[in-house]
Amino acid sequence: MRFLLPRLLGLATAAYGAAITVRPALLLKPSGMSQDDPDLHTFTRTLGIRDLASGVAMAVAPSRRAMRVAIGVRVASDAGDLVVLGKAMAGKPEQKKIIAIAGGWGLLCALSALATRK
Repeated sequence: MRFLLPRLLGLATAAYGAAITVRPALLLKPSGMSQDDPDLHTFTRTLGIRDLASGVAMAVAPSRRAMRVAIGVRVASDAGDLVVLGKAMAGKPEQKKIIAIAGGWGLLCALSALATRK
């Protein structure tokens, strides 16, 4: 299968996006954010839908160029999460975990672009 690693990462991203859209607590609880705040549920569902869409794009990209664009969108999303959530979590013990997960996933997806070389 062509571009196997980025496609697998896309499927994992899509699955996680679907899961947090349905159950925001899957993101809120480990990040230490309030599970009782309806606004945070809405925020988490927004992230979930974004991750679902970008993951599906990686999973089904029909060409090298489309795959690279999909990976770029995924990496930009993770970089945004790293900066925005990292800043929002400043001073909280979960901040390092958020930064590590967003940064690590973004880096892994960025490295998967190597599979799209000619």
